Amino acid sequence: MKTWDDFFNIEKKKPYWKTLESFWDEQYKTKTVFPSRDLIFNAFNLTPLKDVKVVVIGQDPYHEVGQAMGLAFSVPKTCKVPPSLINIFKEIEIEFAKQCEQIGDLTYLAKQGVFLINTILTVEEGKPMSHKIKEYGIFIRNFLGFLEKLDQPIVYMLWGGSAQKYEQYITNPNHLIIKRTHPSPLGANQGGWFNQNTFILCNDFLFKKNVKPIEWCNK
Repeated sequence: MKTWDDFFNIEKKKPYWKTLESFWDEQYKTKTVFPSRDLIFNAFNLTPLKDVKVVVIGQDPYHEVGQAMGLAFSVPKTCKVPPSLINIFKEIEIEFAKQCEQIGDLTYLAKQGVFLINTILTVEEGKPMSHKIKEYGIFIRNFLGFLEKLDQPIVYMLWGGSAQKYEQYITNPNHLIIKRTHPSPLGANQGGWFNQNTFILCNDFLFKKNVKPIEWCNK
């Protein structure tokens, strides 16, 4: 059985990884960067490879103090719930007729096998998309390539154009792609997010593959 160590052992031998490490060294030394360096790979620490059932692909980390925690869309319990996550909770409530707690920490999903990863892993304070470098694109493509060699059923949630650019790298017939508008107010309020049965479709797929479905509501 492969683990994330197998993945990282491969990546760390590639030229782009040295560039990434140099980038982190310089950025964390000279600027305020989120998440903290020890949380860059938090998603990998919280969701073992063998447990991955769902992959949610975000864009870049939250860029204000105290928000980013190395999980896409997630913030610590002490933080105000961001607008995109409010809309995610709203859709979960619509689909399952349940009330979710307005707490933004999605660790409860990570521990169920929902892998929450941004396509850009770091950001400078107050400057969204400031760390949009080609090395992160290489990392995400290689991450997907590694997952696509696995036989275990996986559902990919591709929300918005940034995530959907990676659809071309998902080719395993045992994996499902669910594409939606981004849940940010700008995207969700234009249609294509609410009343889409996104989470029900995911759970139906897992159930049919004899995999325990996700309890999406945090209550």
